Amino acid sequence: MANIKEIARIAGVSVTTVSRVLNNHPYVSPEKRAAVLATIEQLNYTRNINAVNLITGRTGAIAVVIPKLNYYYFSAILEGLAREALTAKYRLILCQTNYRPEAELQVLDMLRNKEIDGVVIVSTALKPETIEEYTVYGPVVTCQDSGERSFSSVYLEHYAAFRHGLQYLRGKGHRKIGYCEGRQHGSSSGLRQKAFGDFHRESGIPLHPEWIMFDCVTEEDGAAALHRLWQMEERPDALIIAGDHVAAGLMIGARSCKIRIPEDLAIIGFDNQPIGRLLGLTTIDNQLFEMGAAAFRIIHDQINEDAPSPVYRKLDYRLIERTTV
Repeated sequence: MANIKEIARIAGVSVTTVSRVLNNHPYVSPEKRAAVLATIEQLNYTRNINAVNLITGRTGAIAVVIPKLNYYYFSAILEGLAREALTAKYRLILCQTNYRPEAELQVLDMLRNKEIDGVVIVSTALKPETIEEYTVYGPVVTCQDSGERSFSSVYLEHYAAFRHGLQYLRGKGHRKIGYCEGRQHGSSSGLRQKAFGDFHRESGIPLHPEWIMFDCVTEEDGAAALHRLWQMEERPDALIIAGDHVAAGLMIGARSCKIRIPEDLAIIGFDNQPIGRLLGLTTIDNQLFEMGAAAFRIIHDQINEDAPSPVYRKLDYRLIERTTV
């Protein structure tokens, strides 16, 4: 197998010149660059990436822990990550884990084994203390509020955002409010549930546990939630829904049942997804694309620092008024 010494001998240049050409260094004359490239093609030379990684101490790859690929919430964050990675010429290794702790730990073991330069965790089942144990091997960034830890985080204040949406519904005169959520046990969903409970307690508005529905993640789940609510003798007059796809399914189901929105049922979504914009859904924009882009920028900077300090970046949110409230 050809090596750079043989390329240098045949091309009539130094090993340093060959190395500069391979690394696209600008300070090589056109004639020497052409000679090296012609020799590389002649010898059908392929770089030994493992050897390059040993020399540079970098793999040029970042692992992304993502529970599911087909949920808009995660895919929007991934889109922001991917744009920045492409610009920085970094590879993303997607690791779908389905919230299995053992699968997430396998990704962190890749960091320990120097197979990757860093890890971005979009959502996780692991405790922050467990993640912290791996920060000695390289940078880790989470896309959720994990508190002040030895790893970085980019996050939305889910508690404040949900309280804002609930206060908006109250300002519109609604006192019978239901709630659709995805995972029941998760860090972000836990904050939203706390916001929902605190809002009712502090405002004096009765909370109806039967109006809280979990495992709502798809359009079909939204339609099923509407059907379940409309079978009840007493029903909410407004819903706050963690996910615009779920809200969209509920709205489409409402049309087929001749339930008027917002006259019979007001709705606020969460995520500002394209389907919500098409349906005129009032929603909370939580900047998912920017969350992914910011996560990559942070971890890319930390990979190139000797002793990076953790970064905690809180993103702003905004309520977008449309026609469903």
